[in-house]
Amino acid sequence: MFESAELGHAIDKHIFETQVPVLREALLEAQYELKQQARFPVLILINGVEGAGKGETVKLLHEWMDPRLIQVSTFDWPTDEELARPPAWRYWRQLPPKGRMGIFFGNWYSQMLHNRVEGNIDNTELDQLIDRSMVMEQMLCDEGALIFKFWFHLSKRQMNARLKELKDDPLHSWRISPLDWKQSKIYDRFVRHGARVVQRSSRDFAPWYVIEGVDHYYRSLSVGRILLDGLQAALKTQQRRVPQPHTAPLVSSLNQKRLLDSLNLTQSLEKSLYNQLLAAEQARLASLMRDKRMKKHALVAAFEGNDAAGKGSAIRRVAAALDPRQYRIVPIGAPTDEERAQPYLWRFWRHIPPLGRFSIFDRSWYGRVLVERVEELIDPADWLRAYSEINDFEESLTRSGVVLLKFWLAIDQDTQYQRFKKREEIPFKRFKITEDDWRNREKWDAYIDAVEDMVERTSTDKVPWILVEANDKRFARVKVLRALNDALEKAFEKD
Repeated sequence: MFESAELGHAIDKHIFETQVPVLREALLEAQYELKQQARFPVLILINGVEGAGKGETVKLLHEWMDPRLIQVSTFDWPTDEELARPPAWRYWRQLPPKGRMGIFFGNWYSQMLHNRVEGNIDNTELDQLIDRSMVMEQMLCDEGALIFKFWFHLSKRQMNARLKELKDDPLHSWRISPLDWKQSKIYDRFVRHGARVVQRSSRDFAPWYVIEGVDHYYRSLSVGRILLDGLQAALKTQQRRVPQPHTAPLVSSLNQKRLLDSLNLTQSLEKSLYNQLLAAEQARLASLMRDKRMKKHALVAAFEGNDAAGKGSAIRRVAAALDPRQYRIVPIGAPTDEERAQPYLWRFWRHIPPLGRFSIFDRSWYGRVLVERVEELIDPADWLRAYSEINDFEESLTRSGVVLLKFWLAIDQDTQYQRFKKREEIPFKRFKITEDDWRNREKWDAYIDAVEDMVERTSTDKVPWILVEANDKRFARVKVLRALNDALEKAFEKD
């Protein structure tokens, strides 16, 4: 796999010094154009053999380009804050925004490779981790990111020669780290498993570049030219390729029966029974959130529904049962400029709670396949691929101990109209009704089609949609609380 990177490539110093000024100027121009266009971010992953020049190359890139536009992130052993969340959380929160460059040391490949070399996982588990990384990288590239993956390589003979030379040099022996000595002992295993990672994870959208690291001049020019060529090509492409997908609803409008139509919206609770059940379920939730087994889990609830379906009042009844330190309510509206500069799931990843805590999303990542679809804010290709991206996102959460529930609060059009009129009549509720709410009523059928598709494509065994009959708010609130409690108890039983 790495034979071509063990041939002893070298470049004359004079040639290097002649070519560097031209390369630096071109890299700077590309970097400033990247900033000006702000159409996509650049992510550079640094991996490979110790002593092959990874740190020196990144330091040189800082000298050749504007370091203010480069963000370097190093991922060593996870901190307590990172261990309390899904593994991908630490990477998502460090992604560079559009127009900037990010360099990741110790990235997801470093972590999986270390675990394989140490024998903590086998090849099957390694392949699963590689596949999950491919899913993440594909999503980032579909969102516009330009990803470079560099593997810096030394042969075993070259590594041992380097260590011996440094060891015998009193002025430079300090450059040998304990990690260098350790890797010299496990070199064969490291390179064998590294080759497996590189081979299985090199794709057209995010290929690997293997760089021989023995010669400083060759290594530096190779990396610089690869970055320049990739940047210039991406900057020249003014519009990314958009596939032509099938855009018809998955659930045909010709069907006589639809899932939402099958809901019994007449279900209701009498006030005295409601008060009794509400108190019981709130007490149950409070007890479960204090249970010591909650330390192994985080709780996430996503609330979606028709306008005026009672999401806010349901969330308030959930929150009323808890200590404010246990939960956080995350209201989701139109994305900010900061959020638009990132992949759309970024703003949700940053709010994933640590173990023992609860995040409540008032609207959620499903806006991608609801309002953004119906209002034609994005291309069909974007919302169509979002179904699988959302499923992958939710699977990564549940795999890490997150108990995830997603609620669709459903009401009929007559109930919505009555609630809209009531909001207009009550002074302290007028802020809840806007022109957009009335306008959205005209797209009722389009939204229903979108909801039917959403449920069909994203209701999975691990994270099914919970459809809540919400014409009666009392019934809806109790159903939501009961579902949360049942899900927590089920998770605790599995422990």
